[in-house]
Amino acid sequence: MILADKIINLRKKNGWSQEELAEKLGVTRQSISKYEGAQSIPDLDKILKFSEIFGVTTDYLIKDELEEEEYAPSQMQEKESESDRSVHKVTMEMANEYLQIIDWSAGKTAFATMLCILSPIVLLMLGAMSEMPNYHISENAAAGIGICVLIVLIAIAVTIFILCGMKTKKYEFMEKEDIETVYGVSGMVKEKRDAYHSPYVTQLVIGITCCICSVIPLFGTLAVSESDFYMVSAVCMLLALVAIGTYFIVRSAAKMNAMNQLLEEEDYTRQKKHENKKMSGPVTVYWLIATAIYLAWSFTTNDWDRTWIIWPVVGVLFPAFYAIVNGIRKKS
Repeated sequence: MILADKIINLRKKNGWSQEELAEKLGVTRQSISKYEGAQSIPDLDKILKFSEIFGVTTDYLIKDELEEEEYAPSQMQEKESESDRSVHKVTMEMANEYLQIIDWSAGKTAFATMLCILSPIVLLMLGAMSEMPNYHISENAAAGIGICVLIVLIAIAVTIFILCGMKTKKYEFMEKEDIETVYGVSGMVKEKRDAYHSPYVTQLVIGITCCICSVIPLFGTLAVSESDFYMVSAVCMLLALVAIGTYFIVRSAAKMNAMNQLLEEEDYTRQKKHENKKMSGPVTVYWLIATAIYLAWSFTTNDWDRTWIIWPVVGVLFPAFYAIVNGIRKKS
Protein backbone atom coordinates (compact mmCIF):
# COMPACT_ATOMS: atom_id res chain seq x y z
CA MET A 1 0.00 0.00 0.00
CA ILE A 2 1.45 3.35 -1.03
CA LEU A 3 1.70 6.42 1.21
CA ALA A 4 -1.26 8.15 -0.49
CA ASP A 5 -3.66 5.33 0.39
CA LYS A 6 -2.32 5.15 3.95
CA ILE A 7 -3.01 8.86 4.46
CA ILE A 8 -6.57 8.44 3.12
CA ASN A 9 -7.31 5.43 5.36
CA LEU A 10 -5.83 7.03 8.48
CA ARG A 11 -7.69 10.30 7.88
CA LYS A 12 -11.00 8.46 7.48
CA LYS A 13 -10.41 6.32 10.56
CA ASN A 14 -10.04 9.51 12.59
CA GLY A 15 -13.17 10.97 11.02
CA TRP A 16 -11.39 14.03 9.64
CA SER A 17 -12.09 15.91 6.44
CA GLN A 18 -9.23 17.06 4.20
CA GLU A 19 -9.65 20.57 5.62
CA GLU A 20 -9.33 19.34 9.21
CA LEU A 21 -6.23 17.28 8.46
CA ALA A 22 -4.71 20.22 6.57
CA GLU A 23 -5.23 22.45 9.60
CA LYS A 24 -3.56 19.95 11.92
CA LEU A 25 -0.63 19.54 9.51
CA GLY A 26 -0.31 23.26 8.84
CA VAL A 27 -0.81 23.04 5.06
CA THR A 28 -3.59 23.82 2.58
CA ARG A 29 -6.42 21.45 1.68
CA GLN A 30 -5.02 21.30 -1.86
CA SER A 31 -1.76 19.91 -0.45
CA ILE A 32 -3.65 17.11 1.33
CA SER A 33 -5.56 16.40 -1.88
CA LYS A 34 -2.27 16.10 -3.79
CA TYR A 35 -0.78 13.81 -1.12
CA GLU A 36 -3.85 11.54 -1.27
CA GLY A 37 -3.89 11.56 -5.05
CA ALA A 38 -0.19 10.61 -5.20
CA GLN A 39 0.44 13.82 -7.13
CA SER A 40 2.90 15.07 -4.52
CA ILE A 41 5.05 13.42 -1.86
CA PRO A 42 5.37 15.07 1.58
CA ASP A 43 8.86 15.93 2.76
CA LEU A 44 10.46 14.35 5.83
CA ASP A 45 9.14 17.01 8.22
CA LYS A 46 5.59 16.43 7.00
CA ILE A 47 5.96 12.65 7.32
CA LEU A 48 7.11 13.10 10.92
CA LYS A 49 4.11 15.34 11.50
CA PHE A 50 1.79 12.74 9.92
CA SER A 51 3.29 10.14 12.26
CA GLU A 52 2.58 12.34 15.27
CA ILE A 53 -0.96 13.25 14.17
CA PHE A 54 -2.04 9.70 13.32
CA GLY A 55 -0.06 8.04 16.11
CA VAL A 56 1.65 5.59 13.73
CA THR A 57 5.31 4.85 13.11
CA THR A 58 7.20 6.52 10.29
CA ASP A 59 8.21 3.04 9.05
CA TYR A 60 4.57 2.22 8.39
CA LEU A 61 4.08 5.44 6.42
CA ILE A 62 7.13 5.22 4.16
CA LYS A 63 7.43 1.47 3.62
CA ASP A 64 4.95 0.31 0.97
CA GLU A 65 5.36 -3.34 1.95
CA LEU A 66 3.94 -2.69 5.44
CA GLU A 67 0.19 -3.25 5.06
CA GLU A 68 -0.74 -3.54 8.75
CA GLU A 69 -0.78 -0.29 10.71
CA GLU A 70 2.02 0.11 13.26
CA TYR A 71 0.96 2.42 16.06
CA ALA A 72 3.21 4.34 18.37
CA PRO A 73 3.28 2.88 21.93
CA SER A 74 1.32 5.82 23.37
CA GLN A 75 -1.50 5.17 20.90
CA MET A 76 -1.80 1.39 21.22
CA GLN A 77 -4.36 1.31 24.03
CA GLU A 78 -6.58 3.91 22.37
CA LYS A 79 -6.48 2.14 18.99
CA GLU A 80 -7.30 -1.21 20.56
CA SER A 81 -10.49 0.23 22.05
CA GLU A 82 -11.38 1.85 18.71
CA SER A 83 -10.89 -1.47 16.92
CA ASP A 84 -13.88 -2.82 18.82
CA ARG A 85 -16.08 -0.75 16.50
CA SER A 86 -17.08 -2.60 13.36
CA VAL A 87 -15.58 -1.25 10.13
CA HIS A 88 -17.16 -2.38 6.86
CA LYS A 89 -14.79 -3.16 4.01
CA VAL A 90 -16.04 -1.76 0.68
CA THR A 91 -14.67 -3.32 -2.51
CA MET A 92 -14.68 -1.81 -5.99
CA GLU A 93 -17.55 -4.10 -6.99
CA MET A 94 -19.61 -3.03 -3.97
CA ALA A 95 -18.94 0.66 -4.62
CA ASN A 96 -20.01 0.41 -8.27
CA GLU A 97 -23.14 -1.57 -7.38
CA TYR A 98 -24.08 0.94 -4.69
CA LEU A 99 -23.69 3.91 -7.06
CA GLN A 100 -25.78 2.10 -9.71
CA ILE A 101 -28.56 1.43 -7.17
CA ILE A 102 -28.56 5.06 -6.06
CA ASP A 103 -28.64 6.21 -9.68
CA TRP A 104 -31.66 3.93 -10.24
CA SER A 105 -33.54 5.00 -7.10
CA ALA A 106 -32.71 8.74 -6.96
CA GLY A 107 -35.24 9.78 -9.62
CA LYS A 108 -37.92 7.45 -8.25
CA THR A 109 -37.47 8.68 -4.67
CA ALA A 110 -37.59 12.29 -5.88
CA PHE A 111 -40.79 11.54 -7.84
CA ALA A 112 -42.40 9.93 -4.77
CA THR A 113 -41.51 12.98 -2.68
CA MET A 114 -43.07 15.19 -5.34
CA LEU A 115 -46.29 13.13 -5.24
CA CYS A 116 -46.54 13.65 -1.46
CA ILE A 117 -46.34 17.42 -1.90
CA LEU A 118 -48.84 17.43 -4.79
CA SER A 119 -51.32 15.10 -3.06
CA PRO A 120 -53.53 17.76 -1.38
CA ILE A 121 -53.92 19.94 -4.50
CA VAL A 122 -57.05 18.19 -5.81
CA LEU A 123 -58.67 18.35 -2.36
CA LEU A 124 -57.93 22.06 -2.06
CA MET A 125 -59.20 22.92 -5.55
CA LEU A 126 -62.40 20.89 -5.27
CA GLY A 127 -63.05 22.39 -1.85
CA ALA A 128 -62.76 25.89 -3.29
CA MET A 129 -64.92 24.98 -6.30
CA SER A 130 -67.66 23.54 -4.05
CA GLU A 131 -68.19 27.01 -2.57
CA MET A 132 -68.87 28.49 -6.01
CA PRO A 133 -72.34 27.88 -7.53
CA ASN A 134 -71.00 27.85 -11.09
CA TYR A 135 -69.29 24.46 -10.64
CA HIS A 136 -72.25 22.55 -9.10
CA ILE A 137 -70.03 20.44 -6.83
CA SER A 138 -71.31 19.57 -3.37
CA GLU A 139 -69.02 19.92 -0.36
CA ASN A 140 -69.26 16.19 0.41
CA ALA A 141 -68.41 15.20 -3.16
CA ALA A 142 -65.44 17.58 -3.19
CA ALA A 143 -64.14 16.22 0.11
CA GLY A 144 -64.69 12.59 -0.90
CA ILE A 145 -63.01 12.83 -4.29
CA GLY A 146 -60.20 15.00 -2.97
CA ILE A 147 -59.37 12.68 -0.08
CA CYS A 148 -59.49 9.62 -2.37
CA VAL A 149 -57.00 11.24 -4.76
CA LEU A 150 -54.78 12.26 -1.83
CA ILE A 151 -54.77 8.71 -0.43
CA VAL A 152 -54.01 7.17 -3.85
CA LEU A 153 -51.07 9.52 -4.46
CA ILE A 154 -49.69 8.90 -0.96
CA ALA A 155 -50.10 5.14 -1.45
CA ILE A 156 -48.15 5.29 -4.75
CA ALA A 157 -45.43 7.36 -3.08
CA VAL A 158 -45.15 4.98 -0.11
CA THR A 159 -44.93 2.00 -2.49
CA ILE A 160 -42.06 3.68 -4.36
CA PHE A 161 -40.31 4.50 -1.07
CA ILE A 162 -40.60 0.87 0.04
CA LEU A 163 -39.27 -0.50 -3.26
CA CYS A 164 -36.33 1.91 -3.25
CA GLY A 165 -35.69 1.16 0.42
CA MET A 166 -35.55 -2.58 -0.29
CA LYS A 167 -33.04 -1.93 -3.06
CA THR A 168 -30.74 0.18 -0.88
CA LYS A 169 -31.20 -1.77 2.38
CA LYS A 170 -28.10 -3.85 1.63
CA TYR A 171 -25.98 -0.71 1.83
CA GLU A 172 -27.63 1.08 4.75
CA PHE A 173 -24.34 0.86 6.66
CA MET A 174 -22.76 3.36 4.21
CA GLU A 175 -24.66 6.20 5.84
CA LYS A 176 -24.37 5.15 9.49
CA GLU A 177 -21.33 2.91 10.00
CA ASP A 178 -17.57 3.31 9.58
CA ILE A 179 -16.31 2.03 6.24
CA GLU A 180 -12.91 1.30 4.73
CA THR A 181 -12.51 1.25 0.94
CA VAL A 182 -9.99 -0.93 -0.86
CA TYR A 183 -7.31 0.48 -3.15
CA GLY A 184 -8.69 2.38 -6.13
CA VAL A 185 -12.23 3.00 -4.83
CA SER A 186 -11.55 6.54 -3.57
CA GLY A 187 -9.99 7.56 -6.88
CA MET A 188 -12.88 6.13 -8.89
CA VAL A 189 -15.50 7.86 -6.73
CA LYS A 190 -13.65 11.19 -6.85
CA GLU A 191 -13.60 11.03 -10.66
CA LYS A 192 -17.36 10.36 -10.74
CA ARG A 193 -18.02 13.14 -8.25
CA ASP A 194 -15.96 15.65 -10.23
CA ALA A 195 -17.82 14.69 -13.42
CA TYR A 196 -21.20 15.04 -11.66
CA HIS A 197 -20.40 18.37 -9.99
CA SER A 198 -21.69 20.56 -12.84
CA PRO A 199 -25.06 18.70 -13.29
CA TYR A 200 -25.42 18.67 -9.50
CA VAL A 201 -25.02 22.44 -9.21
CA THR A 202 -27.42 23.01 -12.13
CA GLN A 203 -30.17 20.81 -10.64
CA LEU A 204 -29.64 22.30 -7.18
CA VAL A 205 -29.97 25.86 -8.53
CA ILE A 206 -33.17 24.92 -10.42
CA GLY A 207 -34.65 23.28 -7.33
CA ILE A 208 -33.82 26.14 -4.97
CA THR A 209 -35.05 28.73 -7.48
CA CYS A 210 -38.40 26.94 -7.82
CA CYS A 211 -38.82 26.81 -4.03
CA ILE A 212 -37.98 30.50 -3.63
CA CYS A 213 -40.28 31.56 -6.49
CA SER A 214 -43.14 29.40 -5.19
CA VAL A 215 -44.43 32.26 -3.02
CA ILE A 216 -44.81 34.62 -6.03
CA PRO A 217 -48.30 33.30 -7.03
CA LEU A 218 -49.48 33.70 -3.43
CA PHE A 219 -48.30 37.28 -2.96
CA GLY A 220 -49.30 38.15 -6.52
CA THR A 221 -52.86 37.00 -5.84
CA LEU A 222 -52.96 38.95 -2.58
CA ALA A 223 -52.08 42.08 -4.51
CA VAL A 224 -54.84 41.79 -7.13
CA SER A 225 -57.70 39.80 -5.59
CA GLU A 226 -59.29 38.81 -2.29
CA SER A 227 -61.26 35.90 -3.75
CA ASP A 228 -60.94 32.66 -1.76
CA PHE A 229 -60.96 30.66 -4.98
CA TYR A 230 -57.98 32.56 -6.39
CA MET A 231 -56.15 32.30 -3.06
CA VAL A 232 -56.60 28.53 -3.00
CA SER A 233 -55.44 28.38 -6.63
CA ALA A 234 -52.33 30.35 -5.63
CA VAL A 235 -51.63 27.91 -2.78
CA CYS A 236 -51.91 25.01 -5.26
CA MET A 237 -49.43 26.75 -7.58
CA LEU A 238 -47.13 27.22 -4.59
CA LEU A 239 -47.29 23.50 -3.81
CA ALA A 240 -46.66 22.62 -7.47
CA LEU A 241 -43.53 24.79 -7.65
CA VAL A 242 -42.28 23.42 -4.33
CA ALA A 243 -42.88 19.88 -5.62
CA ILE A 244 -40.87 20.57 -8.80
CA GLY A 245 -38.06 22.19 -6.82
CA THR A 246 -37.99 19.34 -4.32
CA TYR A 247 -37.75 16.81 -7.15
CA PHE A 248 -34.54 18.38 -8.48
CA ILE A 249 -33.04 18.85 -5.00
CA VAL A 250 -33.77 15.30 -3.81
CA ARG A 251 -32.60 13.70 -7.05
CA SER A 252 -29.29 15.57 -7.23
CA ALA A 253 -28.58 15.34 -3.50
CA ALA A 254 -29.13 11.57 -3.41
CA LYS A 255 -26.39 10.95 -5.98
CA MET A 256 -23.93 13.40 -4.42
CA ASN A 257 -24.56 12.06 -0.92
CA ALA A 258 -23.87 8.51 -2.08
CA MET A 259 -20.43 9.53 -3.35
CA ASN A 260 -19.70 11.48 -0.16
CA GLN A 261 -20.69 8.41 1.86
CA LEU A 262 -18.13 6.28 0.01
CA LEU A 263 -15.46 8.95 0.56
CA GLU A 264 -16.60 9.61 4.15
CA GLU A 265 -16.58 13.35 3.52
CA GLU A 266 -18.90 16.36 4.01
CA ASP A 267 -21.78 15.19 6.24
CA TYR A 268 -20.55 11.59 6.37
CA THR A 269 -17.26 11.78 8.25
CA ARG A 270 -16.96 9.22 11.04
CA GLN A 271 -17.31 11.90 13.68
CA LYS A 272 -20.58 13.17 12.20
CA LYS A 273 -21.92 9.63 11.82
CA HIS A 274 -21.38 9.02 15.53
CA GLU A 275 -23.05 12.36 16.37
CA ASN A 276 -26.05 11.52 14.18
CA LYS A 277 -26.50 8.19 15.97
CA LYS A 278 -26.78 10.00 19.28
CA MET A 279 -29.22 12.55 17.81
CA SER A 280 -31.56 9.99 16.21
CA GLY A 281 -33.74 9.72 19.33
CA PRO A 282 -34.50 13.46 19.78
CA VAL A 283 -35.03 13.88 16.03
CA THR A 284 -37.60 11.05 15.95
CA VAL A 285 -39.44 12.54 18.92
CA TYR A 286 -39.48 15.97 17.25
CA TRP A 287 -41.17 14.72 14.07
CA LEU A 288 -43.60 12.50 15.99
CA ILE A 289 -44.71 15.51 18.03
CA ALA A 290 -45.06 17.61 14.86
CA THR A 291 -47.20 14.90 13.24
CA ALA A 292 -49.37 14.59 16.37
CA ILE A 293 -49.94 18.36 16.46
CA TYR A 294 -50.83 18.42 12.75
CA LEU A 295 -53.35 15.56 13.04
CA ALA A 296 -54.88 16.88 16.27
CA TRP A 297 -55.28 20.39 14.84
CA SER A 298 -56.67 19.11 11.52
CA PHE A 299 -59.24 16.70 13.00
CA THR A 300 -60.29 19.20 15.68
CA THR A 301 -60.87 22.13 13.32
CA ASN A 302 -61.57 20.13 10.14
CA ASP A 303 -59.63 22.91 8.39
CA TRP A 304 -57.34 20.73 6.26
CA ASP A 305 -56.77 23.43 3.66
CA ARG A 306 -54.90 25.54 6.25
CA THR A 307 -53.32 23.14 8.73
CA TRP A 308 -50.68 22.17 6.16
CA ILE A 309 -48.86 25.38 7.18
CA ILE A 310 -47.47 23.48 10.18
CA TRP A 311 -45.02 21.57 7.95
CA PRO A 312 -43.12 24.61 6.62
CA VAL A 313 -42.99 25.94 10.18
CA VAL A 314 -41.57 22.76 11.76
CA GLY A 315 -39.19 22.45 8.81
CA VAL A 316 -37.81 25.93 9.41
CA LEU A 317 -37.55 25.34 13.17
CA PHE A 318 -35.84 21.94 12.81
CA PRO A 319 -32.26 23.26 12.30
CA ALA A 320 -32.60 25.40 15.43
CA PHE A 321 -33.95 22.42 17.40
CA TYR A 322 -31.10 20.21 16.16
CA ALA A 323 -28.45 22.80 17.05
CA ILE A 324 -29.86 23.38 20.54
CA VAL A 325 -30.17 19.67 21.42
CA ASN A 326 -26.74 18.89 19.97
CA GLY A 327 -25.23 21.76 21.96
CA ILE A 328 -26.83 20.58 25.20
CA ARG A 329 -25.68 17.01 24.53
CA LYS A 330 -22.08 18.10 23.91
CA LYS A 331 -22.07 20.33 26.98
CA SER A 332 -23.39 17.54 29.21
